[in-house]
Amino acid sequence: AVDSVPAVFGVTDDPFLVFSSNMFAILGLRSLYTVLAKAAADLKYLEPAVAIILGFVGAKLGAEYVGVEVSNELSLGVIVTMLSGGVGLSLALKGEGDEDADGDE
Repeated sequence: AVDSVPAVFGVTDDPFLVFSSNMFAILGLRSLYTVLAKAAADLKYLEPAVAIILGFVGAKLGAEYVGVEVSNELSLGVIVTMLSGGVGLSLALKGEGDEDADGDE
C-alpha cells in the first residue's frame, strides 16, 4: 500500500483522499486475502492467466513508451478474457476430474 501513495498523489493533492483511499485499500485487501488464497489454490489456471495479464501490461507499457497506442478497450478485453478464461477452464477441468474420480471408486 505504501507504493500506491505516489500514484494517488499523481491524481490528487488532497492528503485526506490519499489517506482514506490507502486505508480502504488495506482494509479491503486484508479481508479478501483468505478468499484470494483459497481461489488461487482451487483454480489451477488462475495463476497462469494472471501471469499472461502481467506480461500483456508490461508489453503495453513498453509499446506506449515507443509511441504505439494501445486502447483501453483492448486492454480491458484482454484482462477480462484472460481472467474469465482462467477461472472457466479451471472450473471446467475441475468438474471433469471430479467425475473421473467418482467413476473409479
